[in-house]
Amino acid sequence: MTIDTIEIHDEERTRCEVWTRVMGYHRPVSAFNAGKQSEHRDRVCFSEQPAGVHAQRRRRAEAA
Repeated sequence: MTIDTIEIHDEERTRCEVWTRVMGYHRPVSAFNAGKQSEHRDRVCFSEQPAGVHAQRRRRAEAA
């Protein structure tokens, strides 16, 4: 059996509680008010590049 053939029905699923760090402490997102939950949904994940990487890429792009 492969992961592509596994099928889970909604009634077999378990609700997952999502926690996030806000103002220096962790809280479940379900405890947020509607406005804060909306802010959480709109968050964008990113990964940082080491210093200087963006400048090198920009120079290469400008040279091309």
